[in-house]
Amino acid sequence: MRRAIFLLGVSAASLAHAAPFADPTRPPNVFSEEGAAATPAGPRLESVLIAPDRRLAVISGQQVRLGGKYGEGQVVRITETEVVIRNGEATETLKLLPEAQKRPARSDKRAPR
Repeated sequence: MRRAIFLLGVSAASLAHAAPFADPTRPPNVFSEEGAAATPAGPRLESVLIAPDRRLAVISGQQVRLGGKYGEGQVVRITETEVVIRNGEATETLKLLPEAQKRPARSDKRAPR
């Protein structure tokens, strides 16, 4: 009887330890209507590094400095959330998290209890 209770406790503990928890640092999945993951067409801003002496961006796996060339264009601005590439008269803005949208903070107007 004791052995059965012990085994039950050990198995319950191992099941609790193996519970699938969501990783809070993982980016949200973006799915298309067909159910497959949507991949953006064209260049994708993957990372930004801003230091006192330099600004770098990783665009579709390629590291580019501020003022450097990407494809036929030139990187003219790097901020915390976006990169601007100028190609002649045209400009293209790449956002780090294009699906993220700012929303105003929710004000909780409930009456105090």
